[in-house]
Amino acid sequence: MLFPIDEYETRVKRVREQMATRELDVLIIDQSEFLAYLTGFLISENMYRACLLPRDGEPIMILRAVDLGPFTENSWLSRSVAFADWEDPVQVLADTIRSLGCGKGRVGLDEDSYCMPLSRFKRLAAQLPDARFVDFSGVMAELRARKSAREIAVLRRAAGIGDLGIDAALRASGEGRSARDAAAAVYQVFMQEGADAARAGIITAGVGNAFLHGGLTKQPLAKGDILHMELLPYIDGYGARLMRSAVIGEIDPRRSQLARRLIEIQDRQLEAMMPGASAADVDALARDAMLADGLRPDYPNITGYSLGCYPAHTPRTSDFSRIFLPTVDWTLEEGMVFHMYVSADGLALSETVLVTATGHECLTRAPRQIFQV
Repeated sequence: MLFPIDEYETRVKRVREQMATRELDVLIIDQSEFLAYLTGFLISENMYRACLLPRDGEPIMILRAVDLGPFTENSWLSRSVAFADWEDPVQVLADTIRSLGCGKGRVGLDEDSYCMPLSRFKRLAAQLPDARFVDFSGVMAELRARKSAREIAVLRRAAGIGDLGIDAALRASGEGRSARDAAAAVYQVFMQEGADAARAGIITAGVGNAFLHGGLTKQPLAKGDILHMELLPYIDGYGARLMRSAVIGEIDPRRSQLARRLIEIQDRQLEAMMPGASAADVDALARDAMLADGLRPDYPNITGYSLGCYPAHTPRTSDFSRIFLPTVDWTLEEGMVFHMYVSADGLALSETVLVTATGHECLTRAPRQIFQV
């Protein structure tokens, strides 16, 4: 297991406190990131699976029989219900809820869950006609927002692997090389250093402001091209992130000046990140300065978002439960971790940032600069 049992027991206690306020008899947890958070088990959804958290007693994992071995090895739970591939997992879920004496009780579920589409919910409701379903949306995301000391330690390790990845990508880059060459070097370092195998990040060449989500190519890099590196080092689903850019050949004075200004703007933004700070105010420090300086004609995207446990099995690649925009209304708290980024005209910088008791700490430590290769 990634953490000792008491880490998970503390999480269960906090979830149950929220269950009590809603007078729930049992809670259905089925989204991948929430399952990993509560059970320690990272699992895909080739077939439906879920964890049932009753008001009292140990949680129960419902899963395919073929996944029982990995579950036993990686989770702290001892209770499970395994089904054969020809059985209906929704039927098994309903039967297990009834076996807990909750068939006529208050059953909590996340109405925003990507694992509970309307058709599946209708089937479940038909199996439990006397149950009352209660929305639990947003609660798990709220509970996960502040990271424990153990979680921060894992994120710190992941950030360190990301720093090594940037160095490897730079050494594998240059005129005539390709973004794919750089990506291969990053993957090798990630595997050697103990990162998850699922994904290494976005490595591409681009211009303008459309490069952030560009695609990996094998086209040879030429003088003047910009190599964009957004690395996503994960350890058991816990991911840090950082962006750096490298210019192939000489950096022209205009780009050097732009790079310095981007760093200045983001440094001011990061300095404002402390407990009690308004997320909208923190966002404005980067957004308003970028627009006022004419570095971008518009700025439609966020300037930061939450980091934590987001395994590869989730369809979402980022945690947007806390984002930095002009329209948001929330404040920063100690223990929150974010990916903060600025970009303009093909250049990008980002950091994994921890909110501390007195301010902030950048967990990523790669040199804050635009590189030349």
